[in-house]
Amino acid sequence: MNCLQTYRQINYISRHLVVYRQSLYVGQCRQLSLSLSRNAKLCTDVFEAIKDIKDGSRIFVGGFGLCGVPENCIAALVKSGVKDLTLVSNNAGVEDFGLGLLLRTKQVKRMISSYVGENKDFANQYLSGDLELEFVPQGTLAERIRAKAAGIPAFYTPTGYQTLIQLGGAPVKYNKDKSVAIESKPKETKIFDGKHYVLEEALSADFALVKAWKADTAGNLVFRKTASNFNPVMCKAAEVSIVEVEEIVDVGELPADQIHVPAIYVNKFFKGKQFIKKIEKTVVKKSKTENLANNLDAKKLKAIQTREVIAKRAALELKDGMFVNLGVGIPVLVTQYCSDKVVFHSENGILGMGPYPEPNEVDADLINAGKETVTTLPGSSFFGSDESFAIIRGGHLNVTMLGAMQVSEKGDLANWMIPGSLVKGMGGAMDLVFSHYSGTRVIITMEHNDKNGGSKIVANCSLPITGAQCVDTIITEKAVFNVDNGLELIEIADNLTVDELRKCTAAAFRVSPNLKSIQQIL
Repeated sequence: MNCLQTYRQINYISRHLVVYRQSLYVGQCRQLSLSLSRNAKLCTDVFEAIKDIKDGSRIFVGGFGLCGVPENCIAALVKSGVKDLTLVSNNAGVEDFGLGLLLRTKQVKRMISSYVGENKDFANQYLSGDLELEFVPQGTLAERIRAKAAGIPAFYTPTGYQTLIQLGGAPVKYNKDKSVAIESKPKETKIFDGKHYVLEEALSADFALVKAWKADTAGNLVFRKTASNFNPVMCKAAEVSIVEVEEIVDVGELPADQIHVPAIYVNKFFKGKQFIKKIEKTVVKKSKTENLANNLDAKKLKAIQTREVIAKRAALELKDGMFVNLGVGIPVLVTQYCSDKVVFHSENGILGMGPYPEPNEVDADLINAGKETVTTLPGSSFFGSDESFAIIRGGHLNVTMLGAMQVSEKGDLANWMIPGSLVKGMGGAMDLVFSHYSGTRVIITMEHNDKNGGSKIVANCSLPITGAQCVDTIITEKAVFNVDNGLELIEIADNLTVDELRKCTAAAFRVSPNLKSIQQIL
């Protein structure tokens, strides 16, 4: 063998040794990376999982209404006695379940929420000055949490522009005499493409209490139906995520392409001992015979008939193939009068929502935005709250229908607060009306007058607004108005003249030359 051949052979061996060493190093790094990502600790019980939560902690709490709430973690926190907590949750539970248990024992100092209207204890503590409340629109809440998980410190959103959310002045804490002790601060705005946007900061928490359906022993998670809601995004964003699950399976039993939250986001998890899975509003299908057998008095029967007229007329605005979001109340009734080819979206995470279930179909993990039991139709899908509001803000819906306390002649909407009196919150309504920015049509369905006979259509809203100049159409039992440089009356009830309508409407309107009858259209 000559010198040249020897050199080539040595060089060949050296190069392959380098490649071999590199492959060993890469393999070791991959194994190390994999072991580091699987840092989720399987705890023996809930008390081991929550033992590090201290007084004054800020905690994300998953769930929508009572659906998907981490009920074992909440019960354990009540027993632990930790206090002065700041809870970040879409809702405040009810008096005897969910976060209502922590509120009842007065372990909560501050709530950051979008809707708290189902809990009277909460309202009493807030209005009496014993509890602080920061209202955040539901979609903004989800996005602020998602931003933290993604390492984004702040973002701009159209939601809340020219409302108390952006202008400041919303009551955060009351004094005992109902005067305001702390109020929200104004937020920065900026114009993009001629439209106004509000700067919102990412929202962090020390812990997240999360409810999942299944986990494998590595800590990978799967959620079930609408019990997903805020749980996945909160799990990703907290410093320490604590997950309770209904079932734990061996690694490999959850198909890798069907895992919703990978184990890298999970710090502690455990199998819950029991799940009550309380349903806030069980609603089932009823036949016409059953409805007539309810022995309704004349006043209640008239109210039902009024709502039916509004819902039937509103259904005529929907066409096959439309994607539509329905708010609570009258809008939900619209599903009974329109084609099954209209695709309904619910902001708690459904596309393809179906009618109310038969009694044997009731599922605690399947509810609508009004916390009522529902079904789904073939082709439907489920997703988390952050995804749901991306659909809304992005203008992917054709129509949204909402109720209202007041609508102004300019198209301003008020439907979320009566300061010092009514504490509910905006829920997803602010995000929905600001989807008007992206081309979604906003239709208001409501009774024409309030319980005292006052007009709900006004010159200017006296209540805090949900959105400015965002309404396209108003439908009541007495009239239908288009909102375009003021109100234009396009339909009127048969039993009214235009003059009579003006007397019960506290806003100016012009009359279309093609004025029609609501009843004839129906």
